Amino acid sequence: MSITDKNIAAIREDYSKFALDERDVLPNPIAQFQRWFDEALKAEVLEPNAMVLSTISDDGYPSSRVVLLKDIKPSGFSFFTNYHSKKGQSMLQRKQVSLLFFWPELQRQVRIEGWVEKLPAEDSDEYFASRPRGSRLGALASPQSQVIADRSVLEARLQEVEASYNGQEEIPRPAFWGGYQVSPMHIEFWQGRSSRLHDRIAYVFQEGVWQCQRLAP
Repeated sequence: MSITDKNIAAIREDYSKFALDERDVLPNPIAQFQRWFDEALKAEVLEPNAMVLSTISDDGYPSSRVVLLKDIKPSGFSFFTNYHSKKGQSMLQRKQVSLLFFWPELQRQVRIEGWVEKLPAEDSDEYFASRPRGSRLGALASPQSQVIADRSVLEARLQEVEASYNGQEEIPRPAFWGGYQVSPMHIEFWQGRSSRLHDRIAYVFQEGVWQCQRLAP
């Protein structure tokens, strides 16, 4: 079978901005991620905290979507969502997830594989209270991932929620919404290089210690 769209097949970019050497990376991958994240901020990457979260559904199919990183701790990477959403239900059944960051301005990506757990309620409360009022109302109004007839259903629900709080600034976090933390077991840093000979440095958590190794591109 031949390639049907040769215009797509011909799209390519030769990467030559930076290099990545195992002698230059930090011994802890989360610290190394923080270094790269800070560089992405400095480079004014568009939404540097946007990441692809991949989960495994109960029927064994992988599912991916873009969510936003909201915290980096020595123990892992945090984000927030609706517990009743498709991803929330998938994470309830299977704790194995992956995260992917892609920063094209720096010709870099980071892949993270690990285990996900809910954050403590107080962490979710703190973050929910910091969100804009409209985002808090939206979280209350949306039955995330459920089938609805059309957008008017969502807009009507939002009006109901707005009326119930009647301009109040304090809006409590709903029990069905909160945070997760991904505790990594494998983190790979990818730096684009010329002629597709990319640099790949992987960290694997084994017996309580991070092992660092170079991978062929």
